[in-house]
Amino acid sequence: MVLNELGTRITSALQALSKEPVIDEKAVDALLREICGALLESDVNVMLVHKLRQNVKKRVDMDALATSGNKRKVIQTAVFDELCSLVDPGVQPWKPRKGKQNVIMFVGLQGSGKTTSCTKLAAYYKRKGMKVGLVCADTFRAGAFDQLKQNASRAHIPFYGSYAEADPVQIAMDGVAQFKDSKFELIIVDTSGRHKQETELFAEMEQIAAAIKPDNTIFVMDGTIGQAADSQARAFKESVDIGSIIITKMDGHAKGGGAISAVAATGSPIVFIGTGEHVHDLDQFSARPFVSKMLGMGDISGLVETVQDMHLEKNEDMMKNLAKGVFTLKDMRDQLQNILNMGPLNKLMGMVPGMSPEMMKGFDADESTRRLRSYMSVFDSMTEVELNSDGKYFEDESRLRRVARGSGVRPVEIQALLHQHRQFGQIVKKMGGPKGMLGKMNPAAMQQMAKNPGAMNPNMLKQMGGMGGMQKMIQQMGGMGGVQNMMKQMMGGGGAGGGLRGLGNMQEMMQQMMGGFGGGGGQR
Repeated sequence: MVLNELGTRITSALQALSKEPVIDEKAVDALLREICGALLESDVNVMLVHKLRQNVKKRVDMDALATSGNKRKVIQTAVFDELCSLVDPGVQPWKPRKGKQNVIMFVGLQGSGKTTSCTKLAAYYKRKGMKVGLVCADTFRAGAFDQLKQNASRAHIPFYGSYAEADPVQIAMDGVAQFKDSKFELIIVDTSGRHKQETELFAEMEQIAAAIKPDNTIFVMDGTIGQAADSQARAFKESVDIGSIIITKMDGHAKGGGAISAVAATGSPIVFIGTGEHVHDLDQFSARPFVSKMLGMGDISGLVETVQDMHLEKNEDMMKNLAKGVFTLKDMRDQLQNILNMGPLNKLMGMVPGMSPEMMKGFDADESTRRLRSYMSVFDSMTEVELNSDGKYFEDESRLRRVARGSGVRPVEIQALLHQHRQFGQIVKKMGGPKGMLGKMNPAAMQQMAKNPGAMNPNMLKQMGGMGGMQKMIQQMGGMGGVQNMMKQMMGGGGAGGGLRGLGNMQEMMQQMMGGFGGGGGQR
């Protein structure tokens, strides 16, 4: 992704500043020259780049900072804030309300990825628990309805369209009416792609908007469009009230800067970024996490939201087992399934602070996902009695061979999986039980912690014995080395020689976490 290259260049420029023995006007000019050059090469509008440079210069008053020992921090903060301002118009994006009927209309250029984005957005809100329907009002492009029908069927989302009706306005009206009658909470209407020279199609778009009265109109912007983004975005804005923007094709060689410039042209906020063809490849957009992730600083809020979407608190059996200090094979299976449900592994890794784009280059997400799925086959080949055990039944080699035949996995790999389960089970045993920290927490507190991993209630902390109790929990897990080892062992790398050599070796830790259970672990 070229945006990663942009992030790498900006990060390198900031790192170069931190190595300067003297921070003066010359050093700041060199920093801004490198950053502005990188932005221009990424197709960001020249006027926006000029504005960024001026704003940073205004904020960084070298005379006022002459006696300050925090010059680097002030400059870095100014650059970060102005990069955020590039993609943030300061407008709160519209959000559909659960329990209310919401209508969204998609508009955009031909080939921008509207139809795919419609399905991705529908699947996103379906995961949030909303009742979602799709309407295909694109009668201009051959095969548009077939594409939407295929995508919606794969994602198990109801859809509406017509091969007989040629009037897109009528189709949109009928589809919205049908879904409203069926009490759907979110109705997404896909329209024909068009560009500013096609006046008839623009008139059709205005007619559809007038007929269905959408609560929000989303403009889908192709990330590869470059400098043409500004004029096209303005043309759409003049015809319909664009409330939000989705930028697509940001997973390839798209420079992305041109599409980002559309924010300034429309004054509308970016709500999502498309990063691939799969239904999960839609990242919710927020300016500060986006810039933070681009610069390799992670996206903790995105990671927490992804974990919240898993609804771990609903797995009451596992929560009770953890409190007792019990970790069954079924618990391990559920955790691996949760990880698979969270989406592509490289996307998750990108949310982890310290995982810069450069560090991600050696990671094969597809191979790691394939390995995890093979271990799910191992669990699927076990009986319910075996899954609810600690693995002791597999001391019987005939059971081991039976599971190996059923899953297509070698017995030695199953033994490695069982070894990882035993090691993690020992950590859970220390943390649970009557003397462990998790054993002292009531079930409601444990469910709250699973529901909101981004914050800890003071009462919950008190139940765990305050900060002293937290320190004791870490000691029970074998200190910070034990915490790191727990993460590594849970996701694999059991045979990878040596341990984690400090938190600085984040790349090795994540590769071993995602690298599978058997053999040498990590990347092969």
